Amino acid sequence: MRDPDGLLARAGVRGDPDVDQHFLIDDRVLDRLPGYATEIGADVSHVLEVGAGTGGLTDRLCRVADRVTVIERDPSLVAFLREEFAPEIDDGRLSVIEGDALEVEIPEFSACVSNLPYGVSSEIAFRLLPRGRPLVLMFQLEFAERMVADPDTPEYGRLSVSAQHYADCEIVEEVPREAFSPPPAVESAVVRARPREPEYEVGDEAFFLRFVKAVFTQRRKTLRNAIRNTAHISGLGDPDAVVEAADEELMGRRAGTLAPAEFAALAELARARGNPDE
Repeated sequence: MRDPDGLLARAGVRGDPDVDQHFLIDDRVLDRLPGYATEIGADVSHVLEVGAGTGGLTDRLCRVADRVTVIERDPSLVAFLREEFAPEIDDGRLSVIEGDALEVEIPEFSACVSNLPYGVSSEIAFRLLPRGRPLVLMFQLEFAERMVADPDTPEYGRLSVSAQHYADCEIVEEVPREAFSPPPAVESAVVRARPREPEYEVGDEAFFLRFVKAVFTQRRKTLRNAIRNTAHISGLGDPDAVVEAADEELMGRRAGTLAPAEFAALAELARARGNPDE
C-alpha cells in the first residue's frame, strides 16, 4: 500500500488549516476505513470518495472496490492524483473529478467512504444521505455525536432527526488529532450510515425537514410556542390551528424529547392543518 507520508512528500504539499485542509496520515486508520463498509456487506462495485487529498484513502479503496470515483477541488492535488494513480486510471478502476463536492454533479455510486472537509461536512452529508447508499464518513467528533444521538439527550437535535430519517447511524471509531497533518483543533470520529426506509411516512419530505429545522431553532421552548414562533421558517400559514389540533400534552413538550417518528406525525398534522389553502 502507498505510505501516506510518502504521498504527502511526493505531492509536495502541506495541509492548510485556514482552508480546512487536514490530511489523514495514520495508516492504521486508513487501513480500517474500507472495512467499515465491507463488513456490513456494502456493495463496493463503485465507491465514491469526497475530498481525496493526496490519495491515502484512495489507494486503500482501489484495493477493495471494482471502481472508485474521487472528487477533489484543489487543482494541484487533482494533477497529483492523476499522475500518482495513472495505472489505476488507465485500467478504468479510478476516475478523478475536479470540483467542489457541493457544486459538481455527484455520480451514481454504490457506497461512499470519505474523510470530509469539516467546514462543509454537513452540507456534503445531506447531499449523500438521500441517495440511499451506505456511507462511511469522517466528521468532527461533536458533529458525529449529534448525528447519532438519542432523543432527550443534550446532543439530540435537528441533525439527529434529519440524519436518522435516512439511515441508521453509528460511530464506529474515534480518531485522535494526531492522525492528521496538520492536527486539527478537534477530535474526529467515523460514522457509518446504513440506509433504510423510515418506520413512518411523510407526505412531503421537504416540509418535514423544514418543520424539524424550524422547531429546533427554539428547542428550549415548548412545542406550542416553538410552532407559533417559527412559522416564517416552516412555512405554516396557520400555526395556531396546528397547536389547537395537536395533543395538549405533546404541545407541552420540547423538541429535544421527540423521536423522529413523533416528529413525522406532528409534521403531517402541521401540513394538514397549518396550510388551509393547500
